[in-house]
Amino acid sequence: MSAGTEGDTLCFFINGKKVTENHADPETMLLSFLREKLRLTGTKYGCGGGGCGACTVMVSRYQPATKTIIHYAVNACLLPICQLHGAAVTTVEGIGSTKTRIHPVQERIAKAHGSQCGFCTPGMVMSMYALLRNKPQPSMEDITQALAGNLCRCTGYRPIVDGCRTFCQEANCCQTNGGGDCCLDVKDETDEQDDEKPQLFSKDEFLPLDPTQELIFPPELILMAESSNPKTLTFYGERTSWVSPTSLDELVQLRSSNPKAPLVMGNTNTGPDMKFKGVLHPLIISPTRVLELFDVTQTAEGVWVGAGCSLSEVQSLLEKLAPQFPEEKTELFRALIRQLRNLGSQQIRNVASLGGNIMSAYPNSDLNPVLAAGNCKVSVVSNGGRREVHLNQDFFVSFGKTVLKPEEIIVSVFIPFTREGEFVSALRQAPRKEGAFATVTTGMRVFFSERSRVVQEVSIYYGGMGPTTVSAAKTCAAIVSKPWDDETLGRAYDVLLDELVLPPSAPGGKVEFRRSLTLSLLFKFNLEVLQKLREMNVIKDELPERIRPLPRDIQPSLQEFQHVSKDQSAQDPVGRPIMHRSAISQATGEAVYCDDIPRTDGELFMAVVTSSRAHAKITSLDVSEALRLPGVVDVITAKDIPGKKVRTVFGYNEELLAESQVSCVGQMICAVVADSKAHAKRGGASVKISYEDLPDPVFTAEDAIEKSSFFEPRRVIWRGNVTEAFKTVDQLHEGEIRMGGQEHFYMETQSMLVVPVGEETEFKAYVSTQWPTLTQDAIAETLNIPSNRVTCHVKRMGGAFGGKVTKTSILASITAVAALKTSRAVRFVLERGDDMLITGARHPILGRYKVGFMKDGRIVAADIQYYTNAGNSIDESTLVVEKILLHMDNAYNIPNLHGRASACRTNMPSNTAFRGFGVPQSIMIVENMINDVAVLLGRPADQIREINMYKGPSVTHYKMEFSPENMLRCWDDCKVKSDFSARRKAVDQFNQQNRWKKRGIAIIPIKYGIAFAESFLNQAGALVHIYKDGSVLVTHGGTEMGQGIHTKMQQVASRELHIPTSKIYISETSTNTVPNTCPSAASFGTDANGMAVKNACMILYQRLEPIRQKNPKGSWESWINAAYFEKISLSATGFYRGPDLYMDWDKMEGQPYAYFTYATCCCEVELDCLTGDYRTVRTDIVVDIGRSVNPSVDIGQIEGAFMQGLGLYTLEELKFSPSGLLYTRGPSQYKIPAVCDVPLRFNVYLLPDSSNPHAIYSSKGIGEPIVFLGSTVFFAIKDAVAAARSDSGLVGPFSLDSPATPERACLACASPFTKKIPVSKPGSFKPWALNI
Repeated sequence: MSAGTEGDTLCFFINGKKVTENHADPETMLLSFLREKLRLTGTKYGCGGGGCGACTVMVSRYQPATKTIIHYAVNACLLPICQLHGAAVTTVEGIGSTKTRIHPVQERIAKAHGSQCGFCTPGMVMSMYALLRNKPQPSMEDITQALAGNLCRCTGYRPIVDGCRTFCQEANCCQTNGGGDCCLDVKDETDEQDDEKPQLFSKDEFLPLDPTQELIFPPELILMAESSNPKTLTFYGERTSWVSPTSLDELVQLRSSNPKAPLVMGNTNTGPDMKFKGVLHPLIISPTRVLELFDVTQTAEGVWVGAGCSLSEVQSLLEKLAPQFPEEKTELFRALIRQLRNLGSQQIRNVASLGGNIMSAYPNSDLNPVLAAGNCKVSVVSNGGRREVHLNQDFFVSFGKTVLKPEEIIVSVFIPFTREGEFVSALRQAPRKEGAFATVTTGMRVFFSERSRVVQEVSIYYGGMGPTTVSAAKTCAAIVSKPWDDETLGRAYDVLLDELVLPPSAPGGKVEFRRSLTLSLLFKFNLEVLQKLREMNVIKDELPERIRPLPRDIQPSLQEFQHVSKDQSAQDPVGRPIMHRSAISQATGEAVYCDDIPRTDGELFMAVVTSSRAHAKITSLDVSEALRLPGVVDVITAKDIPGKKVRTVFGYNEELLAESQVSCVGQMICAVVADSKAHAKRGGASVKISYEDLPDPVFTAEDAIEKSSFFEPRRVIWRGNVTEAFKTVDQLHEGEIRMGGQEHFYMETQSMLVVPVGEETEFKAYVSTQWPTLTQDAIAETLNIPSNRVTCHVKRMGGAFGGKVTKTSILASITAVAALKTSRAVRFVLERGDDMLITGARHPILGRYKVGFMKDGRIVAADIQYYTNAGNSIDESTLVVEKILLHMDNAYNIPNLHGRASACRTNMPSNTAFRGFGVPQSIMIVENMINDVAVLLGRPADQIREINMYKGPSVTHYKMEFSPENMLRCWDDCKVKSDFSARRKAVDQFNQQNRWKKRGIAIIPIKYGIAFAESFLNQAGALVHIYKDGSVLVTHGGTEMGQGIHTKMQQVASRELHIPTSKIYISETSTNTVPNTCPSAASFGTDANGMAVKNACMILYQRLEPIRQKNPKGSWESWINAAYFEKISLSATGFYRGPDLYMDWDKMEGQPYAYFTYATCCCEVELDCLTGDYRTVRTDIVVDIGRSVNPSVDIGQIEGAFMQGLGLYTLEELKFSPSGLLYTRGPSQYKIPAVCDVPLRFNVYLLPDSSNPHAIYSSKGIGEPIVFLGSTVFFAIKDAVAAARSDSGLVGPFSLDSPATPERACLACASPFTKKIPVSKPGSFKPWALNI
C-alpha cells in the first residue's frame, strides 16, 4: 500500500464551506490541517495530546436512524482528518469575527475579562459554544463540566466562569440571560445606599443568545448520509494507510488479515502512542461507520451497549435509563455514571469508545474495575464466529493485553441490572479532581442474602495497583458468607494488605499512598454499605459518620475596587475596569501569535536533538541517516556557529549547542531543519549520538551539599547576633521543609521565526519573548554581526511567567544560525514535551531553619539556610538567591536574623526565572517556621504572625526604611472581610464532629519588593507618533503576555493626550522602534513603560499648546492638521530613568526596591483524610495596589497569580527518573489547576484609599506578589491535617513538604490505614523518581 496508490476522496465541511481532499494522509490531524492547510489559525496548539483544550473545535454529524444532528466538542490535535468524512467542523472563526459579528460566547468571555494572554480563549469559546448548541440554557454544573477539559494559565478561571454563567437559567443563579437583580449586587449595609459598588462588567449590554442565528448543517451532508449504499473508504498517506469499512463482516475480514492493525475510534490511545512514542502503524482500521458497533439493546437482565459508543453516549444512555427502573436495579448503572463523569474531559469522552477503553486495558482504567466487579461481559466476533467473554480477573492478562485473540473484535458490552440487596460502588483517587488519570481506582460489589447482613457474593477490583486491573479474590473470600461487620472487615483489611503488594520501586511511584488507598477505599465502601443496610432496616447499629462528597458548587464571588473620583473626565480611562484591548480578537481567534504568522515561500521548520544522558562525554555524533530522510535539508551543530558559541553569565559559560560534553538530560546537541514539522521531527529521531557516562552525577540539593557543588557567589545576610540571641530565648526549634519546582506551562510553547532579509546579513526575528533586546543581542553575537542588522518583533505572547527570557534567546540564536546557513526563513516551535524538558522551571528549594522564641510568642532569632537546585547552568540563579534573602523577613520584624542561600550546581535542566523569582520559595520556609512556633506554643498561628509583624516606621534586615501601615491594614481588613474569628471557631467545631473529613483555615500576609535590584534595568523608552488624521501609534519597550500592559499604556496615552482610547493603537514591541529595552518582568512593566509613554505624550501635548491657544474650541483632528502645516513635529520619544536602586552584599545593606506591594489572604479548605483530596471552600484576598490603573486587569492578575500559587503549593509536581530524565512532559502527567480547583468562593478586595508616590498615577506593580499567597491553601491543608493527626493522638510540629498533593496530605494525616503500610527503608531500593 504505497503512497502512489490512488485513494478515495475525503469530503467534509469546515465553517460551512466544503473541503475535498484527494490525498488525505492518515497521520494528518485536524489541528495541523486547519492551521497549515487552511490558514485557520484561531485553533491553537497547546499540548498535542488532548490534555489542554486549546485546540477545541465542534464536530456535527447527521444521524440517519433518528434524523437528528449531533454536536460535540473535540480536541483537533487528536482527530485524524480521515475520521471526518461526512462531518461538519466548526472552528472559532466560524462562529463569529470582528469583520462580521461576534458571537455572544466570544463577547461575554472577553467583556467579563476572561481572556488575558488569550491563547486558551478560542478553546474555551468552542467548549462553551458546543454546550450551548446542545443546551441553550445550561446549568452551572453543565458549564463546569464543559470547561473541565480546558486549561488556562493566566486568569484563575473565575472571570471565564462568570462570563459563561450569564447564559445560565437556574433557580439558584439569578445572573440570568439578561438583566434583573442579582445576588452579586448585594449592598454592604455600611455603605450609603446611593453609592453603588462598581462592577467589573455590565451584563445589560451583552448580545442575547439567539440559537436561530447559528450556521446550518450542510444539506449536502444530509443527502450523503441518507444515501443507502455507503462504500468502504481507503486513504493512503506517506507512511500509513487507512481503511474505513461499512459492515461488520468486512471489518472482521480486515481484522483477520491484519491482526496487528489498530482499530481507531477516538484516537485517544493510538494517537498519543504514535505522536509521543513514535509508534508507526502501516495500516489503521477505522470502524466508525460500522453501524452494528453502535447498537443498544435492552433485555430483562440488563442492557447491551455497542462497543463503538463514545463514553459520552454511554453516560447519557445510563443517565436516561437509571430513572426508568427501581433503584435496586440500577446500582451498577449509577456507579458507572459516577466514574464516567470524572473520566478524561468532555472532549475526550465525546470521542473515546467504550470498547476501546476496555481493550486498551490500562492498569489504571476507571471503567474496567467497575465493569469487572459488576459481572459485565463482552460479545466478541471473529472469523470463527461470535462468543461471549466475562470481564473478570482472567480477562486482563498483562499490561495493555487482554485474553482476546488478536483478530477478535468487541461488538458490544453487557451491563446487567442489579438485584435487591446488591450494592455497587466506584471510587477513585487522582492527582487532580477532574481530567486526570487515577492513582488508584476501584469497583466493588456486594450481594447480601435476603434481608440480612450475611454476604452472599462480593467482588472487588482495583486499577492502579499493578500492570493490569487486579481482583482482590482472597479479600473477597475472607468476606463471603460472613456477616458484614467490623470483625469481618478488620480481617479483610489485613488480607487485602498482603494480597495487593507493590514493590517499593514500582512504576508510577507513590507506593505507600497507593497501598493505603486500597484500604481506605474499601473502608469508604464499607461506610456506604452500612448506610444502605441501615436504610433497609437490616441493621439498627449506630453508624460511624457518613462520608459526603467534598463541596463542589461554585458560588458568586466579590471583586471590590474603588470608583474613580467624581470629577475625573468621562473620557479619561485611568482607574476604570477597561477590557483587555485585544480580548475580542483573542476570543474570535483573529489575534496573531508567533506561530500564526503565515508561512513564507521556502520556509523551513526546525527540531532540536537533546541529550539522553545527564553527565557524559559525547563520543560521536552521526547525522548521515537524518540527512538521507525525505524533506530534511540540513543539520546544525556547534561547528556551524560563526560567532560566540557560548553565552557568558556571571562568569559562567553556557553552550548554545553541546559539543564535547553534556551536563543534563535535555541539553541541546544539534538541530535538524526540514521542509515540514513532521520531517524535522523524524530527522531529529534518526540522529545517532554515542556517549561515555561520567561518574557521580549530582541531582538533588543533598548531593550538591555533599559534593560542595555550588555556583558562586553564595550569599549571606544578617542583622543582630543570632548566636548570642539563641542563648537568651525560652525555646529553640530546628526544622526543614522542601519545596518542589514548577513548570511555567505557558499555553503557547516557545515559538520563533527568523527571516533572513537577503542582503547585508539583515535578519528579522519574530519571537515570543519577554525581552526582545536580549534576543536581538544574542542573535547578533551568535552570528557575529552588529545588532543594527537584527530586529526582534513581539506582537504578543501566549503567556510567559518568566520562562521566555534567557532560554528563549538561546533558542532564537540557534534558529538564527539555521536561517543563516540555509538562507531561508526558519520556524521553530517547541512541542510541549520538549518545551518542558529543555526550558527549565522554578527552582526547587531545601530550607533548613533554627528559631529561638519566647513563651509570649515573640521570635527573637532565626537562622535560615536556603539551597536552591539551579540545574546545569547558572542562568539567573544568583539573582534568585539574592531575592530569596532579601524577602526572608516577609512581614516580620525578627531582631536577630541570619540568612544563607546557595544555588546548587546539579545535572538537571537549568532552572530559570518564574513569576515571583524566589520569593514564593523564600517566604514559604519562613511561614512554615512560624507555623512550627505556633504549634509548639499551642497557639493559633495568626496570633504568632501578628505579634511578630513590623509596626510603625520600620527598617528591613538590609537597612531599607519603610512604613508597614498598609500591610497592617490589609491584614486587619482581611480578617474582617473573611469573618476570620467566627470561621476559625466553625472549623474547630466541624473537626470535632467529623472523623474522616477535616477543615482547615489559614491567613497569611506578604510584603513584596517591586522593581529590579540591578539599577540599570529600571529604565524604559517609548515612541509615540501622531498621524495627520489624528490617529496615534504608541510603541514602548514592554511586551504583552496577557498582563494587559498594552491596555494600560493605551490608558496612559489617552489621559495625557486627552483623547479617547479608540484613537490610540499599539501594534507590537520591536527593537527598531524602542532600542535597548529591559525585560517585562519584576512586576515593573507598567511602572517603567507607563512613565516613558507619559513622558512622550506630555512632550507632544506641550508642542500642541500654541495651536490650542489659537483655536481652543477646535477638534483634536483640526489641531493635528494645523500642527502639520506649521511644521511641528508630531513624533516624540519618551524616556524614564527609574530609581537608582542598589544592594551592597559586602555591607549587607541597600535600597534594592522602589516600594512594597502588600497583601493578605485567608483560605479555608475541606480535606478528605482517607484520600487526601481537598477543596478550597473560600478565599479572600485583600491587596494594596495603590490606585489601580485598571481594576479589571489588576484583579485578573491577582486571581491568576493566586491560582498559579495554588498549583505550586498543592498540585504541580515535576518528577525525574533516577537517571535525571523528566517524566512529567505534558498535561497528562503534570497537573496545573483546572476549573475544578477554583475556590468555591473567590473574593478579591483592592485596599481602598491607598496611594503610592513611587509609580505611575500612584499605582503599584501587581504581576508577581500574589503567587506566594497560594501557600495559604497549603497552610489551610496543614491545619486540617493537624486536626486529623490529633484524632490519632499525634501532636506537635510535623513535616509536610510542598506541594501538599493528595499523597502527602493523606500520608501526613496518619490514619489507621496509612499506619498499616510497612515503609521500605530508603537506600534499600531504587525509587521510581528522585526526590528533588
